[in-house]
Amino acid sequence: MFNKANVKLEHDEIFIKEALLCAKKGLGWTNPNPMVGALIVKEGKIISQGYHKRAGLPHAEIEAINLAPKTVKGATLYINLEPCCHFGKTPPCVPAIIKAGIKRVVCSSLDPNPKVNGKGIAELKKAGIKTSVGILDKENQKLNEAFFTFEQKKRPFVALKYAATLDGKIATKTGDSKWLTNERARRYARLLRSQYQAVLVGINTVLKDNPRLTVREKSKKEPIRIILDDELKIPLKSQVLADSNVIIAALTKKMNREKKLKLREKGVSILEFSGKKISIRKLLQELYKKEIISIL
Repeated sequence: MFNKANVKLEHDEIFIKEALLCAKKGLGWTNPNPMVGALIVKEGKIISQGYHKRAGLPHAEIEAINLAPKTVKGATLYINLEPCCHFGKTPPCVPAIIKAGIKRVVCSSLDPNPKVNGKGIAELKKAGIKTSVGILDKENQKLNEAFFTFEQKKRPFVALKYAATLDGKIATKTGDSKWLTNERARRYARLLRSQYQAVLVGINTVLKDNPRLTVREKSKKEPIRIILDDELKIPLKSQVLADSNVIIAALTKKMNREKKLKLREKGVSILEFSGKKISIRKLLQELYKKEIISIL
């Protein structure tokens, strides 16, 4: 039996899938914002699309409206996250959607940010705009796992990357091995760095490997480098200190005071902690305050 509701839902899923693909274009660039894509559909055809390129730049729905070759009045907006209704680095999107004459908004998920979280949808409904929420919600939450973790758990999303031999070892007994991985795996590691806002290592990695922890591609965004270094043992000529995009976590009582001053002259940010060792819980709390949403 023909069911109009089922057909409409299928169409909604098709367009939301396209919005999710658009959103992925912002991978690695939108932090601390989520990845968002938007489509404007009129008479069953996509007339415009946009995605959020970077924090501080227009949101996806605004870009889609601005890029439309003709009026969007009476069209449907497909977007993977609820439109915002508050002033941040950019003006709110809801008033622009209303002004443009959009008649229906379909989105995957409510924004977990308490400044929005249902308020954007409520304002759209109040303006007489039809709304549908929850289309491919799980897929969007997976895509924006870091953002949802940051907003809901009030800490960065943390992923572990390590290389090991078949027998589970990560280095030789003497620690003199350089790489366990081949060039292809190392390229993938650099790609992963570009997808996270920050990369975290311990001081032993810096001392033994002298890594750069960079992406090495101009088209990719370089991550913030975070180093756990209780005593500030890090050599001032370390490759990881090539620029000031570095945070070092150290212990107040153990740190080298003279080194601290020299590092700060280089522009390095130093987080000081009390106690006998750095508390990962407290470290994540401090990084949350710095709006770091994902760590590799």
